[in-house]
Amino acid sequence: MAILAERASISRMTLSKVEKGDPTVSAGAYATVLHTMGMADRLADVADPRHDSVGIELEEENLPQRIRIPRSRKGAG
Repeated sequence: MAILAERASISRMTLSKVEKGDPTVSAGAYATVLHTMGMADRLADVADPRHDSVGIELEEENLPQRIRIPRSRKGAG
C-alpha cells in the first residue's frame, strides 16, 4: 500500500480513502491511482453514461409520455 501511494504521489491516507470509495477524494486522485496500476483505460468506464443506471432512470422520467406529430396542412408543400 505504501509503495502504491508513493508511486501515485498521494498520501497513504488518501489511498486508503480511494480504496474505500470515499466521495471526498478528488477525481484526480482516483485517476492517478488507476494510471499507476496500469488501469487508466478503466477511467473511461467511470465517465460512460451507459454505466449510470440512476442517470438513465432520471432521464427516462423526463421523457414525454406521448409524442404528437402535427398534421400536415392541405395544399402545403
